[in-house]
Amino acid sequence: MIHLTRLNNEKFVLNAIYIEQIQSLPDTTISLINGKKIVVKDNASEVLQQVTSYYQTIGLQQLSSKVGEIDE
Repeated sequence: MIHLTRLNNEKFVLNAIYIEQIQSLPDTTISLINGKKIVVKDNASEVLQQVTSYYQTIGLQQLSSKVGEIDE
């Protein structure tokens, strides 16, 4: 889970597994796998850093690197 802030300063927590895409348009827009879009104050690099940290915490980052080794 990652902590984000909406444009109206409302803080919320998002399950990073549901993120499909992160864009800067110029506001950071997060597209979820269900088609929903969320605009946040956090910049894209901060969101990406939180997502990466969350993936490492739950072991998903490690799993994806192992899959890459198998495919090679």
